[in-house]
Amino acid sequence: MRRELGKWLMDIAKYITTAVILASIFAGLEQKWVLYAGSIIAASVTLGFGLMLVKDLKKKEE
Repeated sequence: MRRELGKWLMDIAKYITTAVILASIFAGLEQKWVLYAGSIIAASVTLGFGLMLVKDLKKKEE
C-alpha cells in the first residue's frame, strides 16, 4: 500500500511539471515566477514524499 502511494505521489509530481511547462508555453502570463515557484515547491514536496515512501519499503524488505 505504501509503495503504491509513493508511486502515485511521484506521478503527481510529473503531472505538475508537465502542466506548468504547457501552461508557460500556451498562456501569456505576466508573473511567471509565481507559477514556477509554486510548481517547484509542489513537485518537490510530492516527489520527496513519494521517494520516502518507496525507499522505506525497500529497507524493510531486506
